[in-house]
Amino acid sequence: MEKSKRIVFLIIDLICMIVLFAIDRITKIMAFTKLKDKDPYRLLPNVFEFRYLENRGAAFGMLQDQRILFIVVGVVFLVIILASLIALPATKKYRALRVCLVMIGAGAAGNLYDRIIYDYVTDFLYFVYIDFPIFNVADIYVTLSAFMLVILFLFIYKDEDLDIKKVYESKLHSSMRMDDKTGGDEGKEKDAEEDPEEGSKASLKEDKKEAPEKDAEEGGSKDTENTTSGDAGSVDIKDTE
Repeated sequence: MEKSKRIVFLIIDLICMIVLFAIDRITKIMAFTKLKDKDPYRLLPNVFEFRYLENRGAAFGMLQDQRILFIVVGVVFLVIILASLIALPATKKYRALRVCLVMIGAGAAGNLYDRIIYDYVTDFLYFVYIDFPIFNVADIYVTLSAFMLVILFLFIYKDEDLDIKKVYESKLHSSMRMDDKTGGDEGKEKDAEEDPEEGSKASLKEDKKEAPEKDAEEGGSKDTENTTSGDAGSVDIKDTE
């Protein structure tokens, strides 16, 4: 049951990751077709605008022209994300962590795709007011999920919650105890069904145990009746005299 639930959760995670990846790709294609070699589109003058940029470095323009390094790091990072999603228990407690990992994976996959296919990452979102480095939708996924992870690790999850091996061991022990208990009850019922003679013997033993009690009760009632009849006889004798 647990394994099937984990498979279902993993399929949902992958579907969500693909959807987020597709959104990032669509926005980058639109930025390429609408903004490249054109003036920025000012959505909020002096505050926010769409400006096309081909980033050949890391986030915020760091480490320029390190394509191979970025590809290797991106692939390793995605493998770690997928392994973590596979290992996470299929419980409500870890859903927030799953969401964070899915968002990080989608962001990493979006920028990794650009580096492999185009040798650069398309950025187009620019906060003019604070002169923040130009970024893209994949960067938003990674930034928001990183912020959420900090909150989860500081205020929600304890150290033992993140020790997945111990979590599975405790669940395994509890399920084994439940199986032993139910198995013992079922074994008793099966023994009674498979060996009716034993069942009849047990009922005979119970009847024998109950027989002395019944005899004692019947004897007590007879004594009471004899005493009552004796008293009645004495009364008759007195009347005759």
